[in-house]
Amino acid sequence: MTAPYLMLGMGMAGLIHIFLSVEKVESHLGKGKPWAIIKASLFGVPLPLCSCSVIPTAIALRKKGASNSATSSFLVSTPETGVDSIAVTYGLMDLPMAVMRPLFAFVTASTVGVVHRLFNEDFEVKEEEKAPCCSKNKKQDKSLLDGIKYGYFTLLEDIAVWLTFGLIAGACIDWFFPAASLEGWNGLWGRVALMTIGTALYICASASTPIAASLILKGMSPGTAMLILLTGPATNLSSILVLQKYLGKKGIILNIIVIMIVSLILSYVVDFLYSSFNWPLTMKLAGHHHHEHTNYFLLAITVVFCLLLVRALFKRLVK
Repeated sequence: MTAPYLMLGMGMAGLIHIFLSVEKVESHLGKGKPWAIIKASLFGVPLPLCSCSVIPTAIALRKKGASNSATSSFLVSTPETGVDSIAVTYGLMDLPMAVMRPLFAFVTASTVGVVHRLFNEDFEVKEEEKAPCCSKNKKQDKSLLDGIKYGYFTLLEDIAVWLTFGLIAGACIDWFFPAASLEGWNGLWGRVALMTIGTALYICASASTPIAASLILKGMSPGTAMLILLTGPATNLSSILVLQKYLGKKGIILNIIVIMIVSLILSYVVDFLYSSFNWPLTMKLAGHHHHEHTNYFLLAITVVFCLLLVRALFKRLVK
């Protein structure tokens, strides 16, 4: 069920890798530009970088003069969503979730950037952490083959471990949890607990999707599940430790607080929209249990994806 949309998403990620380079992002995130916050949030939404991959990119932006606010916005929107995770969200859930996920990632990231601009824009990176003024990136022309290699090999290697975890966890939730068993998590304290866990731990955007879809099938509201999609990929303890010298301890605290508050508010917005418009809560994943005929084309795609995933896991193991 997941494989075709992951394959599609990774292909789109390869195209973005060709046409939207880090150098182009750098040129728009100059220091002191208020619009840099909006641009950083927009650039981050489609970029297929997980929380681990986005750290060196964000550090490079910060070293080259990107503002604290723009860097923070980029750090939030980029891992929260990407073309690959958007495709999987549509495949396992529905169109509203696929639309709201990137939109809310943009809202969360922009809010983080505005708060930094108001309260933490004066933090300066230490001189020894800055990039040499004479250093320049060599512009490299990328071909379609480079995009394919990035989407189906490099990107998959980055997310392989957590993607495997997410697929297995989603399957286990679907198999072991009885229907409506997770309705108790839909209250305020259940959301706060889930959000706290998601903030401390890390799971990439694509990997969080099958987990969220399975939780909804077992009684969790779409809004509560959205907390996993927003907080899980956005922060983790390892990235907090690495980034504090580039954003400051105050900046890291602001990031966490804003992400949690905005995500909590948006979770209720999601539930309000589903209730107001009477959108069905069955999710596409529910209909997959009753297919009577085998689709050999989808089966072939699944086999190819599994081979690519095994290769990526082996590469990660070797590294």
